[in-house]
Amino acid sequence: MTKKVAVLGTGKIGEALLSGMIRAGRAPADLLVTARRAERAEELRTRYGVAAVSNPEAAKSADTLILTVKPQDMGALLDELAPHTPAGRLIITGAAGITTSFVEQRLAEGTPVVRVMTNTPALVDEAMSVISAGSHATDDDLGHAEEVFGAVGKTLRVPEAQQDATTALSGSGPAYFYYLVEAMTDAGILLGLPRDKAHDLIVQAAIGAAVMLRDSGEHPVKLRENVTSPAGTTINAIRELENHGVRAALIAALEAARDRSRALASGTG
Repeated sequence: MTKKVAVLGTGKIGEALLSGMIRAGRAPADLLVTARRAERAEELRTRYGVAAVSNPEAAKSADTLILTVKPQDMGALLDELAPHTPAGRLIITGAAGITTSFVEQRLAEGTPVVRVMTNTPALVDEAMSVISAGSHATDDDLGHAEEVFGAVGKTLRVPEAQQDATTALSGSGPAYFYYLVEAMTDAGILLGLPRDKAHDLIVQAAIGAAVMLRDSGEHPVKLRENVTSPAGTTINAIRELENHGVRAALIAALEAARDRSRALASGTG
């Protein structure tokens, strides 16, 4: 907990990491932030008691740089950092589709890079952060990344070749659930329920189902079967989902998200 960490391009996810590290016991004096707008930098400085600096200043003084800018802004940021970043700096990149080799090629030879795909539940300390090592990253580097992102949820190490798939499944995953909740809420209204009551019913059902999936150790098929009585209401609903190709649509949607992540990585997107 003694390394100085800088969060560069501190948006919502970057701020979630920042607040999570502080709650986990890291001193604000050991944290730096950068932001594109001066008023945003001042807001973070006032709210968390951290130093707001420029990107070059962060590169010079922090032991770890966490890059949280959008994928299309990563090249320009790395060009700005390159003259000021010693080879020993640990770089953690959190932009979808940005590979460790993309970062390594733009910084000093031997720079350790760790790629992380997290998701927006970091804002409530329930993130799933998937971590992969670049060619120069050590086990200690991965451990440090796990320490940082473990402050806002769970972490999982995977080979970098699996990152596009995890981006599709986990990085974008919360949006799919919000989409389903939106559709189910509309269905509840169609069935005669007020919107607020439909929303509360669905959200609690989602929370309960998620906790059972996490804690029961049962396969989701088994949990679904436990709700599905012969000739009952649930099996009739499941039949309609199958008739409308919902399972196939989900698979196709995740393939599309994976392909988009690949396109971002190749520079063709």
